[in-house]
Amino acid sequence: MERLKQIMEECLDQGLYQMIISHPRRKSGITKVKIRPVMIRGELLYQESRFEGTKVFHENRTAPALSESVIRMMNGEFRQLEIHTVNRQVTALAGKKGNVTVKIRNNEKPKVPDLTHDRRRQYLLEESVPIGFLQDLGVQTREGRIVKSRYDKFRQINRFLEFIEDVLPVLPTERTVRIIDFGCGKSYLTFAMYYYLKILKQYDVDITGLDLKADVIMTCNQLSQKYGYEKLHFMQGDIREFNREEPADMVVCLHACDTATDHALAKAVGWGAKVILAVPCCQHELNGQMKCEALADLFAYGLVKEQAAALFTDALRGQMMESVGYHTQILEFIDMEHTPKNRMLRCIRREKDKNDPGENAYRAEKREGVETLMGFLKVRPTLYTLLQE
Repeated sequence: MERLKQIMEECLDQGLYQMIISHPRRKSGITKVKIRPVMIRGELLYQESRFEGTKVFHENRTAPALSESVIRMMNGEFRQLEIHTVNRQVTALAGKKGNVTVKIRNNEKPKVPDLTHDRRRQYLLEESVPIGFLQDLGVQTREGRIVKSRYDKFRQINRFLEFIEDVLPVLPTERTVRIIDFGCGKSYLTFAMYYYLKILKQYDVDITGLDLKADVIMTCNQLSQKYGYEKLHFMQGDIREFNREEPADMVVCLHACDTATDHALAKAVGWGAKVILAVPCCQHELNGQMKCEALADLFAYGLVKEQAAALFTDALRGQMMESVGYHTQILEFIDMEHTPKNRMLRCIRREKDKNDPGENAYRAEKREGVETLMGFLKVRPTLYTLLQE
């Protein structure tokens, strides 16, 4: 961690714009920490914002205290640190044995930090900047103002882009990043993903959106051509039947109904996708299968059984993804009052090969756990069958 301490000192001296600490080692508790400089009563401090579920905890620190806090977190709780200064970006990845891998690149455009203490929420897509696809999708006016009735959609788009921002270090930088969006629908988030990665972050990406509705696909392709998004394509088709020669690096599946999510996850695993972001919808399958005697009195209430089935479905999906080599988190996508479909499965492929003794043992343990739970609930989820095949 000495290398990380040195980098921290250099970045604080060079003018810090922002730090992001992510990829927690544990599945519960603090999921992300953001740090920015603030000027309070003439003193330069650093505001540390810790995100835990829907709650955010703030604490202002001096430079020495901040350095100690960041090193402590990277030494135990988290695996990834992004540091943005005025002129450069540093990405640090911490290994289990305390070793740190560092990548540094210069910013093409210098960033100017905002030192105000109390400020309006800063979104990845700025509210006052006119963006064509947001205007055509009815989220933004021609002047760049967010339509009041569509502000929840604007927040949802930015929340999704925050998840994309967190996984950037996992994606390849030496070639085109191939992304599939299963069940893209009207494609608010697909367009936002392309705009953020290609236009704002300058990544070489090729994104394909897939949906069953022919009219929706036609409209999305027309908009893509209108904006000159040459590597954003939309296709009509079913997730179950979709195949492609080149594997995807990232698979997105938002609100695909019932077992369609399972087929999307299985496709992603087959491709060896580095990142999978899935927000399941309409988890009916287990509700019709569960016949657990120990929980029979609880399942006598239809609403309780329905909600329990949805939770069990996603929990089992998470454990099954662990069993095939993915570090999996179940995170809150957006506040409950905006949409009831708010659980996201974020799956990051582990670097270890399945033939590694430790990895092999971990996968076997997870498979055994999944089968024990399936036996207890007397269920056989579609994803289990697909992964077995």
